[in-house]
Amino acid sequence: MRTTQFVESTESTGPAASAGSVRPAQPATAAAVVLAAALLLSACGDGGSGGDGSGGGTDDRGDAACRVAEVGVGVEPSPAPAAGDTGTVSVTLTNRGPSCVLHGFPTVTLNAGDASVRVPREEAATPQRLTLGKQDTASFTVAYVRGGDDGTGEPGDADGTSGTDATGGLTVRSVEFALPDDASTHRFPWSYGTVATKGEGRPDATVGAFQRAGD
Repeated sequence: MRTTQFVESTESTGPAASAGSVRPAQPATAAAVVLAAALLLSACGDGGSGGDGSGGGTDDRGDAACRVAEVGVGVEPSPAPAAGDTGTVSVTLTNRGPSCVLHGFPTVTLNAGDASVRVPREEAATPQRLTLGKQDTASFTVAYVRGGDDGTGEPGDADGTSGTDATGGLTVRSVEFALPDDASTHRFPWSYGTVATKGEGRPDATVGAFQRAGD
């Protein structure tokens, strides 16, 4: 807190003043007392955290959405071993920034050659609103049914450009996701087999809601 010093001045009459003719000090008026108190209060309340007005410099966005740029991403696959089997890929998000909020579902896209398809939400999943402090962790899971191979020993078509193999499965090369209310995305490679389709190129896959890691 800055301290304002008040110095009492003495009134002089200049050369005309002589010994024995010094005026007695005038008592402070009520208006002067009020003004002094107001100035002192103003000094105490001005930038009380060091004078820069920063209020302590805390970096907390409150209810702001979590951002892809401020989370660490970990991928934990449990691949489907054969065509028709179900596999899962869990994505772990660790908040590296200020406290933030995740709610609902991520937006997940499968990139397969020239095709990009959106993964639908799991209908039975219950969306949650999660507040993540720094270093707190949440996750979401993509579940998929594995499609057939093209007979070459590699999942998908031989050149990987059409996005589907001979059985109609999607030859997924990468997965991209976005968090709610954040325009940025994160992409990671996919090496867990083709993804079966359910007609019209729709993937036989779902994405679950955000949940706290370990739930």
